[in-house]
Amino acid sequence: MKKTANPMQPVTNFSRPALGFLLAVCLMLVFQSSRRLTTQAANPDPSVWKLVWSDEFNGPDNSAIDSGKWTAQVGGHGWGNQELEYYTKRLDNAYQARGSLTIKVLKEQDTGADNVTRAYTSARLTTKNKFTAAYGRFEARIKLPYGQGIWPAFWLLGDNIDSTAWPTCGEIDIMENIGREPGLIHGTIHGPGYSGGQGPSSAYSLPGKQRFADAFHVFAVEWEPGVIRFYCDGVLYATRTPADLPDGKTWVYDHPFFIILNVAVGGGWPGSPDTTTVFPQTMLVDYVRVYRRKMPAAQPEN
Repeated sequence: MKKTANPMQPVTNFSRPALGFLLAVCLMLVFQSSRRLTTQAANPDPSVWKLVWSDEFNGPDNSAIDSGKWTAQVGGHGWGNQELEYYTKRLDNAYQARGSLTIKVLKEQDTGADNVTRAYTSARLTTKNKFTAAYGRFEARIKLPYGQGIWPAFWLLGDNIDSTAWPTCGEIDIMENIGREPGLIHGTIHGPGYSGGQGPSSAYSLPGKQRFADAFHVFAVEWEPGVIRFYCDGVLYATRTPADLPDGKTWVYDHPFFIILNVAVGGGWPGSPDTTTVFPQTMLVDYVRVYRRKMPAAQPEN
């Protein structure tokens, strides 16, 4: 008679290779689950923050940006950073598709109305004269491009820049990445006497060999009187207060700022593209949201 196993008896004769395989599968599932958690940051506490402005980029596929919210800045004069791209207002460089904004960097020669010729085109979108805010939580969910010489950014600039020159107007870099550092972002403030390489800055890196180009991540600042907190995927990685400024320098983050999204090519910091850089490159933006604190904080939260 054929002997059969008791269905109520535990099976204990797994081979070591089989157990090793099962353990590897379990670890992979745990890793993937934790990764999803880090790229899907929780929404701000609705008892603390009220949504006051947003763009969810849910327009028809291949449609233009919402001109009621954004202006595409145009030019190829280097933008103060020796950049190599020409920013255009063409649909080729900025459009909505599948629920996201796409900023696309193309390797192509382009000559603008200012007779400047560049070898790359991209887009730089701003809410200047359309939306500004003093204080609040500024947040965007973005999948970054990558590669040597590629420089994506999500940042704020003081709305008085036309009458008060940079850096006195103030700048808050919520997220900057240089493509040769695919797993690292930077959060920085710039002001009078502490700009460029002297701006107080902190970096946040992904664990292991993860890249910001492999998944969407949430970048945010919470800006209140006397304090700016920097977050990536819900993790607080830097806090800036007037105490971080060089002696005698002025904290200029007390007036409205507007939002900028752009992908630069080249410049003094990232350097130029090389033979390893792949084109086109795209930055995908799922949303940009701005929240206002419902009740003022009793004191800066460090």
